[in-house]
Amino acid sequence: MSRLSRFQPGAELAKGYLSAASKMLAVPPRCNRVCQVGTHRTGFAWLRLAALAAACAVVCGPLAIGTSAARQSESSSQAASFDKLAAQLTSARDNGDPESQSIQDQALAILDAVALQQLNSPSPDLDALNTRLATFVAHQPPVGEGYQVLRLGGAPATYALLANFGPGGPSAIRLYSGAPGHLSLAGHIDRYAQKDFLDDYVELVPIVPTDASQPLFVTVAGRTDDQQTGVFTAWRFDGSRAEVLWMSDILENSSYQSGPDGFVLTYCADADPGDSGACSTMRRDRFVWQGGGWKRVDTATLPPATPRK
Repeated sequence: MSRLSRFQPGAELAKGYLSAASKMLAVPPRCNRVCQVGTHRTGFAWLRLAALAAACAVVCGPLAIGTSAARQSESSSQAASFDKLAAQLTSARDNGDPESQSIQDQALAILDAVALQQLNSPSPDLDALNTRLATFVAHQPPVGEGYQVLRLGGAPATYALLANFGPGGPSAIRLYSGAPGHLSLAGHIDRYAQKDFLDDYVELVPIVPTDASQPLFVTVAGRTDDQQTGVFTAWRFDGSRAEVLWMSDILENSSYQSGPDGFVLTYCADADPGDSGACSTMRRDRFVWQGGGWKRVDTATLPPATPRK
């Protein structure tokens, strides 16, 4: 009888224990496998595996509940910190006090963490992410305040976080790019990075180009007064830097729409100085990405606009 054959009954028994233990320790959803690892001096790997399986347990109660509670506590802590920072930002602008880039960056970093956690998950869910971001809104009704992530173009996709900190508060955009599951903050648009950026309640409009490999989008700033006065800016993002392609003048009576045919902008081309809100000449322009550039391809004169009631 060989040395190995003398241990065969023990080997078969250990394999049986291991098979049974593995079945018993299949981990159901929302449960955790906890193992006590010790040292067992033996030259046979199957004995060590059997000992390890026998020293494991599946915990479905306090540990799983504790993990959920820890996540809720972290979310509450994030929201409390963000509320404090956002309040400082809006208060400084409302009072005409010096504004702090550091405070704005801290607030945006909290939003970055929430956004990237979802975007880097196995199945990113923008609806779920934007529902989560909506919990950071402090003003009710949320006039002038909102936090939203939008999908831009590009391959792999680039995402943009649009942050409006509330009535009178600043606005900023964060840009995330990278391989799926490994997105990170790659660029940003704010009054500190782009000195001419009007950070007064910003809207963001993704553009669907026909021949652009890099994401294009338009920002719309202002448009909160009765005349819907705003500034429109077209951007291209190359993965590390946001480039301004075109910027409008300050336009009154403005409106816009975007679709496969391009970005259509309607505005007052000749305001009546003697009648606030009246416009003697309205114009409609259509812009597209064409031949490697942002171009106005159509323009039309429209009937005069009357003051808004």
